[in-house]
Amino acid sequence: MTNAAVTLIGNPIRLALVDDHRMLLGALTEWIRGAADDINMVAAVTTWPELLTHPEFPVDVVLLDLDLKDNIPVSLKISTLKTAGVKTVLMSTYSEPALVREALAAGALGYLVKTEEAGTIVDAIHAANVGESYISAELDLALHSGSAGTSPRLSSQERRVMALYGAGEPVKAVAHQLGISEETAKSYLKRIREKYRLAGFDVGTKVALRKRAIQDGILLQSD
Repeated sequence: MTNAAVTLIGNPIRLALVDDHRMLLGALTEWIRGAADDINMVAAVTTWPELLTHPEFPVDVVLLDLDLKDNIPVSLKISTLKTAGVKTVLMSTYSEPALVREALAAGALGYLVKTEEAGTIVDAIHAANVGESYISAELDLALHSGSAGTSPRLSSQERRVMALYGAGEPVKAVAHQLGISEETAKSYLKRIREKYRLAGFDVGTKVALRKRAIQDGILLQSD
């Protein structure tokens, strides 16, 4: 089990939230606190300088509004956070592929549209905490538009989950082997199935998922 995995299921993730809309800031704070017991919201601020000078900084993960209207390039913010050992998940009201690509190229580990459900936001925070990228299935499809009928792009952790589950392991065993919670393992499976659905493949059953994993080289077919 990796140290990152131990952190995920051991010590709570220390999260900071930065958004210049105070009502949204308050709503997101309560939303996340009610959605996950292993995430500790230690800072909720409206400006970039407030984050950097907050007594709890540096944190584990920052949920950062893409457009704080402060004329500081998001690439500079992300590089500053990376230097401090902080993982970044960006939020925005925009989902244009160019913006998503720019954010990911700058080093963000996640990109969320503000209309996402609380569970999706929590999944992105969990993924970022262990160094995994997280993009919603819809955004992933937008990034790879025109690729319907070809296999979707999966993160390394998603590939590990798909390989273990496709090999016949129950969800509980998959979670144990990867050092994640059972609920997190289930959320990975849900995202895998959604990505394949948007790409035009039905992997709703375990048999179908195993077959697809073999076809995509994620799982080696046993003799």
